[in-house]
Amino acid sequence: MNNRFASLIAAGLALAAAPRTVMSASPARPVGEVEILVDGTPQPRYPHEGRWYVEARKGREYAIRLRNPYAVRVAVALSVDGLNTIDARETTAADARKWVLGPYETVTISGWQTSLTEARRFEFTTEAGSYGQALGKTANLGVISAVFFRERVPAVRSDTSSDRLSGAAEPRAAAPSEQAAQSAGANRKAENEYAATGMGRRTGHAVTQVSLDLEDAPARALTIRYEFHPQLVRLGILPADPAADPLQRRERAQGFAPGFCPEPPRQR
Repeated sequence: MNNRFASLIAAGLALAAAPRTVMSASPARPVGEVEILVDGTPQPRYPHEGRWYVEARKGREYAIRLRNPYAVRVAVALSVDGLNTIDARETTAADARKWVLGPYETVTISGWQTSLTEARRFEFTTEAGSYGQALGKTANLGVISAVFFRERVPAVRSDTSSDRLSGAAEPRAAAPSEQAAQSAGANRKAENEYAATGMGRRTGHAVTQVSLDLEDAPARALTIRYEFHPQLVRLGILPADPAADPLQRRERAQGFAPGFCPEPPRQR
């Protein structure tokens, strides 16, 4: 039997100060869900050419919420920018240290695990300010990957099609982002910036090391690409903001409007 070590169980509170909760399976929710949270709110995911995309919010902290859709424990290899979120190593998913979730459990991982008691928050930043850049490992910036391995059970399991295919693999439509683009001058600079993840503030996050006997093949895997708004527009994932083009703004200008001249607030 292939006994794979390197798994962590979050003890007590998750990094986002929310307790881990056991959730029942719901047919309406895609199994094996991986969500990107900003201020505790799941960010829209956009399907594009067979991949998932999420808009990165520059300078904002974020977290990754994992859900176990199975009736057995799973170990999840979770990497950000190609770096394992537990030890920052670049390995295969099978050889990576992993996060352990109980049956149908949900857990939120909010940062790089720096010890058995502390972590440093995930933070959207530029390539130059990224943790990968600091380590000299920049080949996989802009990618979040989660690979689920089920615990091996002695009894013969009868896999259902939904369990085997884990319906979250099919992209679902998401509403376009309602975030406005930055001003024209800032947009020009932002067009040459690409998103990556930095190492943010320190936070308490106690974990316990365990070992599991895992199935050889992963049960499912999900990769999410994240980029700043201008890059998502350039890729054709989000629509261009008409206000971002100063010439088009000037073309919409009008001569007269009713009313009187308003006084600036500071002159009243």
